[in-house]
Amino acid sequence: MDEGVIKFACDWEQAPPIALDPAALQALITWRDRLFQWGAIGVYPNGIGYGNLSIRLGIDRFLISGTQTGHLTRTGPEHYTLVDRWEIDRNWLHCRGPICASSESLTHAAIYQLDPNIQAIIHGHCPALWDQERDRLPTTRATVPYGTPAMAREMARLFTESPLPECRILVMAGHEDGVLSFGQDLETAAQPLLDRLAALGAS
Repeated sequence: MDEGVIKFACDWEQAPPIALDPAALQALITWRDRLFQWGAIGVYPNGIGYGNLSIRLGIDRFLISGTQTGHLTRTGPEHYTLVDRWEIDRNWLHCRGPICASSESLTHAAIYQLDPNIQAIIHGHCPALWDQERDRLPTTRATVPYGTPAMAREMARLFTESPLPECRILVMAGHEDGVLSFGQDLETAAQPLLDRLAALGAS
């Protein structure tokens, strides 16, 4: 299993935690820790973590949870890093902070490029949703692996060829259990995910 492995070239500039509005930081930490409690972020028995989230900080910057933090019950400022430059075709990004960026950072970057109104992104693992909604919701091609330029390009394809801009949630067919949702803030990013999970629970 290569889950959680960084597949892009990452220039990590080690630095103290990024200064952020306290309310925005608290919202980020609160939602991440909720997702952990719900199992959308976590760790596999082999110790490899999964799931991440981010918030936009300007046109071409975003703060994202760090790589291999899925095992943490609670997080703090030291578990997030700033992605401030990237080149999808080069499979490269630059991040600055106390931890290296998540393995899905290029996918987050690609989505932020698609629409300036997108301010937050959640990537979680939800086996029931992945099993039952694959190919019903906007779905990436099964041949496309996570954390690659191809996955980043899949975001653009789904944005133009599917109802993704309206439903704000997608299934990653080539990334077992992987789903992704987005919105104007973390609450609206989580809503399509929570709505789908609630519907599955009631069915």
